[in-house]
Amino acid sequence: MDKKKLEVSLLLEALYSLSGFDFRQYNQQSILRRIEHRMRINNIPTISRLTESIIYNEELLNMLLNDFSINVTEMFRDPSFFRALRENIIPQLQKLEKIRIWHAGCATGEEVYSMAILLQEEGLLDRTVMYATDMNESVLKKAQQGAFPLQKMQAYTKNYILSGGTEGFSQYYKTDNSYASFHPYLRENIMFAQHNLVTDQSFQEFDVIICRNVLIYFSPELQHDVHRLFYDSLAHNGFLGLGDKETLQFTPLAPKYRTISASERIYQKKL
Repeated sequence: MDKKKLEVSLLLEALYSLSGFDFRQYNQQSILRRIEHRMRINNIPTISRLTESIIYNEELLNMLLNDFSINVTEMFRDPSFFRALRENIIPQLQKLEKIRIWHAGCATGEEVYSMAILLQEEGLLDRTVMYATDMNESVLKKAQQGAFPLQKMQAYTKNYILSGGTEGFSQYYKTDNSYASFHPYLRENIMFAQHNLVTDQSFQEFDVIICRNVLIYFSPELQHDVHRLFYDSLAHNGFLGLGDKETLQFTPLAPKYRTISASERIYQKKL
């Protein structure tokens, strides 16, 4: 093991011991970029010095945890994915009396509210419970507020239209000078909770699990573990939606799914 890898390994061990968050199997290049980003901001010369600093500086520890939490998202991100949900998955969900959906790694909640709007337009929101989870408590608090920067609404409106939205997007929120706040009824059936995909177990049986552009930051071994968690958490005939750079192809569980949309990475549990 070269010295830099050893330094990273010791840092991640310290982070796990101090916080309980386990990044030891994350993609190393992704982790290293975030470590070096924090070192530049705080003018810390070496990874070893950063390790020493987080032991005695809780504020710096929390900053590093936030650096490792991936929070890039937007409403109706990849509109074709939401169109595929509307066309291929919603008709199956119409048959259920109660619908349970898990948004894993929900970040600040844009995709969760997107799903709530889609379900509202399809007449399913009242009989759906959505669980929105993330390891990062601070972004979960933002998600619960359901308020997003006003300047993003033009792009979000375009995404909504391309996703097959059937109403005027602006009817779902009210605005002030800075933010668009989505109406409370959209989050009445959303349960926000802290959950770490690396260390925590299943907590429910779900009809749909959405986890997009999270697994790409995990090592292959950790991806396999999370796929097992998702498989065990899905009801029979439940659906799994992944990000556009993610796939089931290389996991041992691939034969246990049927492909609903290869291009949109949507699969259905069959065994």
